[in-house]
Amino acid sequence: MKFICSKTALVNGVRTVNKAVTKRSTMSILECILINTTDGEIRLTGTDTELGIETLVDGQVEDRGIVAIEAGIFTDIVSNLPDDGDVIVESDENFVTHITCNKANFNIVGKSGEEYPYLPELNRNDSVIISQMALRDVIRQTIFSIAEGGDDSTNQQSMRGELMEIFGDSIRLSSLDGHRISIRRIQLKDVYDSKKVIVPGKSLNEISKILTGGADDDVEISFNPNHIMFEFENTKVVSRLIEGSFFDVDKMNIKDHETKFKVNKRAFMECINRANLLVKEGDKKPIILDIRDDRVYMMINSTAGNMKEDIEIEKYGKDLMIAFNPKFVLDALKVIEDDEVELYFVNSKAPCFIKNNSETYIYVVLPINFNSIH
Repeated sequence: MKFICSKTALVNGVRTVNKAVTKRSTMSILECILINTTDGEIRLTGTDTELGIETLVDGQVEDRGIVAIEAGIFTDIVSNLPDDGDVIVESDENFVTHITCNKANFNIVGKSGEEYPYLPELNRNDSVIISQMALRDVIRQTIFSIAEGGDDSTNQQSMRGELMEIFGDSIRLSSLDGHRISIRRIQLKDVYDSKKVIVPGKSLNEISKILTGGADDDVEISFNPNHIMFEFENTKVVSRLIEGSFFDVDKMNIKDHETKFKVNKRAFMECINRANLLVKEGDKKPIILDIRDDRVYMMINSTAGNMKEDIEIEKYGKDLMIAFNPKFVLDALKVIEDDEVELYFVNSKAPCFIKNNSETYIYVVLPINFNSIH
């Protein structure tokens, strides 16, 4: 095998597929990047069997072949090659791989690529098209409330992923961690059959990092019973789906409320941030919202001190006092792009809903019991 390409193209390709490579595995082949030029293209693949990424690198193939190279050392070498000049990668019949760029020469031990697990092929006849920018945004606006850790029960596994639903001409992503729920819905350009799958949070997080296109650059999403595939530009990402059921998030979206207020998002966030200065990492001190007339009074008491500040609001309904983990409220506010936000409350023991009129985003935050404050 032998190919020639620019350093920039090779570095970008290696860094892309390296996001799917496992650092430690009982199968040493999974710690490798597969280089495959058997089709006359420079194709790189990385996988941990749950997530697989494949990308094409621009360049010239001189000899076709296949080799697997340890990802860590290969990434370090290509990242540190001279910036000027082409990179030449060549492997012999024993899989020893020679990497040359100007006066830099490396010889590293490779492995047979025949044992490398190939990515499954998915039927593209029932695929969904979405813009790269839109997919990147909905992931960013929901990924933060995925559950971390926990046991391996079915419910815990589903909470480590996001529910992706297709409803005709819209797509909705939902995530939850037991304390909050994030829901984001956007319109699609076309109408599709209904679908419902649970995608691992790790996979969505890695996909969002390598989506660099804008509103006019599409992603094609394909499905089979066990996998989901994202294709864009010269890259293909295949992820195993999470089996089981997901919490019915629609049950939490209560339409009735006793209290509602509208507030300037930036001013509200700044006020909560100031209160949060007195909370040490690991503390579970709540921020108390005392909603009265046209003001919300925010208070926090911690071992470091206390703080009180009020901010102007447009209030509808009853006065209310309620307490929340300030981080959970801030996480939702940070990803909302509106200048003003509306918060809905039923009572001091029921969840708070941060949502817009069209409900293209809904953030649900569970309150903290007042009995635990005093």
